[in-house]
Amino acid sequence: MKKYDYLLVGAGLFNAIIAYLAAKDGKKCLVVEKRNHIGGNVYCEDIEGINVHKYGAHIFHTKNKRIWQFMQSLTEFNHYINSPLAMYNNQLYNMPFNMNTFYQLWKTKTPAEAIAIIESQRLTVDNPRNLEEQALKLVGKDIYEKLIKGYTEKQWGKNAKELPPFIIKRIPLRFSYNNNYFDDPYQGIPIGGYNPIFRKCFASSDILLNTDFVTNSYLREKADKTIYTGMIDEYYDYCFGNLEYRSLRFEEEVLNIHSYQGNAVVNYTDSQIPYTRIIEHKYFEFGEQQKTVISKEYPDSWTKGKEPYYPINTTKNNSLYKQYESIAHKEKNLFFAGRLGEYKYNDMDQTVFNAIELYKKIN
Repeated sequence: MKKYDYLLVGAGLFNAIIAYLAAKDGKKCLVVEKRNHIGGNVYCEDIEGINVHKYGAHIFHTKNKRIWQFMQSLTEFNHYINSPLAMYNNQLYNMPFNMNTFYQLWKTKTPAEAIAIIESQRLTVDNPRNLEEQALKLVGKDIYEKLIKGYTEKQWGKNAKELPPFIIKRIPLRFSYNNNYFDDPYQGIPIGGYNPIFRKCFASSDILLNTDFVTNSYLREKADKTIYTGMIDEYYDYCFGNLEYRSLRFEEEVLNIHSYQGNAVVNYTDSQIPYTRIIEHKYFEFGEQQKTVISKEYPDSWTKGKEPYYPINTTKNNSLYKQYESIAHKEKNLFFAGRLGEYKYNDMDQTVFNAIELYKKIN
């Protein structure tokens, strides 16, 4: 009999939920994590009494009441509402695109006035050939050039005319004065940051930090089932070729002032500014600390050794992933999960839902 019921490769949100459910059923988990901490990309670090989101802003939001109740059973959430701003040419605009944004752009005061301007600027084309044409068809020239083009090109590292149109399937336009970025009824930030969730979920697990499963694959022999949340192409030694990813890097500063920008998130949509946004972390939890911590977020190309943040779901990459998926389905008691294992970006609520469903399926 093997020592563990589960080997969990990666200590992020997906495996945290698996570990929590397994512990409730009296099952034992071994967690293997290559970083020096649990929590994956949701990990927070306490700096000057502020919970700093070390790998970018993470705001929990969902339409699923059951998932919201499940998360509240793990920790208490505050009532934070994401209302980012966009900076273009030293001018601030509200996000998402709503009546406040339209007033800032054109001084329109009614939905009818805003709709008329957008309609007059829209590109008339049946089959957009690239992202630029798709965006112009959806929202017109002003919104695209000021608030989409530069940000998107920085994010993907390519000219918008070189990007496929499906990247922007739709762009929500909100004809009300509503700055709430998400239309989900349940949203917030865990009081005290995300780390307590992971400590609770992994409390009954044995954890190996600073351990790369790829070079310690013998650990699989210790458990009945393995859930792997790393890169699926790396697991198979890139036998079909490399999948593509985008990476990020962060520049963090502690400032000896009470407030830097007065908001948790400000996007920078100018192409000449190299970062895509600045995060001021104290505002996620309505902090009143004397100092503040900001992070500048820079999109980065991905190469081996860098952290892969976003799958690039082009037709070519999706086809390559299907090849890896086909051999993964033949594995016994090995399950690929999460954004890297499934080569798909999911919001946190979908990650929690998928973990719960997988646990039900394999038990």
